[in-house]
Amino acid sequence: MNTAPPRPAPSEAIPSREALAADRAAALALTPVSRETEARLDRFVELLWTWQAKTNLVSPATLPKLWSRHVSDSLQLLNLAPSAKVWMDLGSGGGFPGMVLACALTETPGAMVHLVERNGKKAGFLREALRVTGAPGTVHLANIEDTVDRVAGPIDCVTARAVAPLHQLIGYAVPLVKRGAKALFLKGQDVEVELTEATKYWKIEPRLHSSRTGGQGWIVEIDEIKHRNPSTGHDGSPL
Repeated sequence: MNTAPPRPAPSEAIPSREALAADRAAALALTPVSRETEARLDRFVELLWTWQAKTNLVSPATLPKLWSRHVSDSLQLLNLAPSAKVWMDLGSGGGFPGMVLACALTETPGAMVHLVERNGKKAGFLREALRVTGAPGTVHLANIEDTVDRVAGPIDCVTARAVAPLHQLIGYAVPLVKRGAKALFLKGQDVEVELTEATKYWKIEPRLHSSRTGGQGWIVEIDEIKHRNPSTGHDGSPL
């Protein structure tokens, strides 16, 4: 399969075909998936390259390592919630982790990924990505705080990546976690600082998982959330 992307905007560095293939191979070796899922991920990545030229979906600096920095980073969440079928991705942006999870769950009966995105262009990209890949998902063009209380039915897992500080994400996730969802938040090297801030507002017993994709990334797993002060809003700040 041709893994070379469409030509991006002139301002973006164009990785070589060999570099892209090597990055893809390394990512899939780290987080293996079925051939069918690989094919869907290829279609998703090709679409992202096309849209990236006109809409900033991911940081241009990360494009040479798109598979290892974004795709594999997203896939690793599946191992932490292997029985989860219905996910909600807060602030889906360019589709990480939500679209990647949807691609991987396509063969799972009853699977659904709710993609919450307030930016109209990015929401349009996500809708097209769902169409092109045939992955099970739905796009909610709305603010996060306006969505978490309104989605009917059970949510098995709620996730987010590069969206907001941890204490705000926890506040957004409270209604879902109270309904039985597990929270899995992808965070960077400042996770301890964010956890310290979060515990000012929330009673939590987080479990930290080192990212399998290397670097200084972490996954924060939370199964129960309680307010330290009942008079707080979605972001944990006083009402």
